Amino acid sequence: MGWKKITAAALVITLMSGSTLLFADSIQDKIRVLMNGRELKDGAYLIDNKIYVPLRDMNAASDWDKSAGKVQVVKPNVHIFLFKGDTAFGNVNRGKLKFNVFSQVDSVHDDVESVKVAIEDPSGSIKDIQSQSNLQGKDNFWFRTYDFTYDFDTVGKYSVGFYVKLTGNSGYEKVAEKIITVLK
Repeated sequence: MGWKKITAAALVITLMSGSTLLFADSIQDKIRVLMNGRELKDGAYLIDNKIYVPLRDMNAASDWDKSAGKVQVVKPNVHIFLFKGDTAFGNVNRGKLKFNVFSQVDSVHDDVESVKVAIEDPSGSIKDIQSQSNLQGKDNFWFRTYDFTYDFDTVGKYSVGFYVKLTGNSGYEKVAEKIITVLK
């Protein structure tokens, strides 16, 4: 009678370890993902021959509703234009520059609490430029910041980002960007 229990226990342990190995085989190592020439911070995973990339790396705002078991993803179509006076620009020389940011936003299929524009310098420091609230129910809109002065004190690439905040409890998430290259 004891050998039957030992055999059954050994069979259960074998089956458990076998299914663990099957699960481990279906999830392969983390893979590097390049998006528009930049490597995504968290990479991706290959599971059953499908690539899964974290939403936060896809330039979309997301809101997880645990009780409903769903994720809301908002990825509007955003065009960003930079103006120095009436002249559009993209590259600048080092130094202070007075400019404004014009964003044309459409294809907003979900409510948005607020938006903001911010600039990130080459070292990763972010400075908010301007925000706007009360956008619920708008499926398209234009957002132009006031003129402001910014010191492009380092040569490199600066990112002017358009951020979306879905709810009062969520944070801002970047959904679009325009790169400014500081030349000399």
